[in-house]
Amino acid sequence: MLRVVLTGSECTGKSTLAAALAKHYKVDPVPEYLREYFKMKDGNLTIDDVIPIAQGQLQLEAEAATRGAELIICDTDIISSIVYAKHYFNEYPGWLEQKLKYLGPSIYLLCDIDIEWKADGQRDMPGEREYMQQLFIKELKQRNIPFHNINGPLQRRIENSRQIIDATTKQSQHRHYVT
Repeated sequence: MLRVVLTGSECTGKSTLAAALAKHYKVDPVPEYLREYFKMKDGNLTIDDVIPIAQGQLQLEAEAATRGAELIICDTDIISSIVYAKHYFNEYPGWLEQKLKYLGPSIYLLCDIDIEWKADGQRDMPGEREYMQQLFIKELKQRNIPFHNINGPLQRRIENSRQIIDATTKQSQHRHYVT
């Protein structure tokens, strides 16, 4: 199974792109668990919430994996938990580090900040998008996680993402048949 992870700063079109890609590949997208958790906690989050948020995200991914699809499309993953925990709390639980080791093959699509920022009650950093985006890039690079920049209007984002996903799945299928 291949994980496609949409990542990047807030309000970069991750949810919209995840829904479009999931529709194309006929899978259910893995939503961002933080949204549900944030509402449950009335927006009052502390460092103690980082692990439950990551656990919820991983549970949603695990449920998607049991559906038998060759591909899961994740609106985010625990890299986001690490980036935001470092930003808001200057630390993150080591538990997250251990979980990252077991996530399996992944394509990371870094959604650019070249779309309009829209308030939604959870988003709180319209003036810090570039800074936050650089934190995501830094985190991915420090971990040697390859990623693809996805930018432009939605249709271009969809087309570019599909090309990357399709090329990766073809390479994977080819490796399985060549012995």
